[in-house]
Amino acid sequence: MELVLLADKPEAIPQIAKWYSDEWGYISNDSSRSTSALETKLNGYLNTDKLPLVLLATVNNQVVATAQLRFQEMTTYPKTSHWLGGVYVDKAHRGKSVAQTLINGILDLANKHGVNELYLQTEDHSGGLYKKMGWKAVEQVTYHGVDVLVMKLKVNDVYCEEQKQA
Repeated sequence: MELVLLADKPEAIPQIAKWYSDEWGYISNDSSRSTSALETKLNGYLNTDKLPLVLLATVNNQVVATAQLRFQEMTTYPKTSHWLGGVYVDKAHRGKSVAQTLINGILDLANKHGVNELYLQTEDHSGGLYKKMGWKAVEQVTYHGVDVLVMKLKVNDVYCEEQKQA
């Protein structure tokens, strides 16, 4: 598996937009989560040296998963907050540690960009994989009509722990 930036593989935008629309399109009553609207939004994520960024996991040059490092996903949190979002693994590749590898790649990017703290929201109120990776629950809220668990991770703590183990 290889991790690459969306900026290096922009031809993946239609596939990612379709994944997102199919998975989360129900959240909005307007066209903001349509495949075409999401394609337009993803074109704004074609960065290599600044946020927002999209990271892709590829197998044999085929995109199998995606995740985003971006600003303020929830309007109830400060505009200065950084978020892990849009984590999606193609169904055929689930259960193969793809998400964990992708999230670790996002953490590397966050660290390189000086991000000290990341938030995420998940519909899995147990925290699932995120909890196993050290993310801490902040609160359960209803956001855009969906019950989600907001979680937080101190990026520096992850790298300090890795250095202690090395």
